[in-house]
Amino acid sequence: MKAIINVGLVGYGFASKTFHAPLIQATEGLDLVAVSSSNAAKVQADLDVEVERQALALCQRSDIDLIVIPTPNDTHFSLAKTALMAGKHVVVDKPFTVTLSEAKQLKALAIDKERLVSVFHNRRWDSDFLTVKALLEGGTLGRITGFESRFDRFRPEVRDRWREKAMPGGGIWYDLGPHLLDQVCELFGMPNAILLDLGVRRDGAKADDDFLALLEYDGCRVSLSAGTLMAESTPRFRIHGTKGSYLKYGLDPQEDRLKAGETPTSKWGEDSPGTLTLREGDGEDAPLASHEHVTQAGDYLAYYHGVAAAIRDKTPLPVDIEDALRSMVLLEAGLDSHRQRRWIPLKHHL
Repeated sequence: MKAIINVGLVGYGFASKTFHAPLIQATEGLDLVAVSSSNAAKVQADLDVEVERQALALCQRSDIDLIVIPTPNDTHFSLAKTALMAGKHVVVDKPFTVTLSEAKQLKALAIDKERLVSVFHNRRWDSDFLTVKALLEGGTLGRITGFESRFDRFRPEVRDRWREKAMPGGGIWYDLGPHLLDQVCELFGMPNAILLDLGVRRDGAKADDDFLALLEYDGCRVSLSAGTLMAESTPRFRIHGTKGSYLKYGLDPQEDRLKAGETPTSKWGEDSPGTLTLREGDGEDAPLASHEHVTQAGDYLAYYHGVAAAIRDKTPLPVDIEDALRSMVLLEAGLDSHRQRRWIPLKHHL
């Protein structure tokens, strides 16, 4: 494979402008050469690239190796299929598709076309998640018995955008759910069962804007939640184990830095510390002590570095298609749980 991988970006909305274009341009070995958009002036005000009016024309360009798709969720399947049929490697923003059936079709097509497909689960490289992963891998907290992870926002006004409409792939479960589900599966694997409660809490809201998901693991209960009416901060992570607990407030700063127009650099996601509570000494009478625990630096660039290496050097993808299917199983099972008001076993879902 050639040293430089040419990239085409579909659309130039919030996700393209804020996340994908800056990260692609900051990644050695990737060259953003073209964007598809009906507003060429908007694109070229920010980027020195060619603009195609249609995604199909972008996919059919012979000089492009990788197509990146950060578009509304209900377009992911058709656009990824078009790109694969044109012989391109593909990156799709999360969630992979709207249904598990669509995801399986894309997997089969990717195998047939011998092309790579990855999903942009950038929050695997959040500062706090990297820290949690290291704590669990090191056994610092012992056997984990309780795990809480949440995204809290205060956005009482309903905005006129596709993410907040009652449409396939709309709502907070398909927006933030994929991040939380992917992270917990990276730590614990697939759960035994899922229970989901979706809510529509804001005045005038049409799509779900609040959820609580419980995941059942042997010896551990996982709670995942997100909401739009949380003015008071709650912990981003709260983890309990047989040796102690870990608490972390605040979000990884990389998204805010990208929104501010900063140029991403390796390990730029410096974050505030969490709190680690452990026994001081041995024995059941040893006192508990809490202290600050340094948070690892986040690194969203690691995702696109991994994609470039996978295409160029045939190394494993940073997020492979099986990971994407895993998240789709959980998203659909969660909806089944909410509709049926019961736990949904997952043993035979993969």
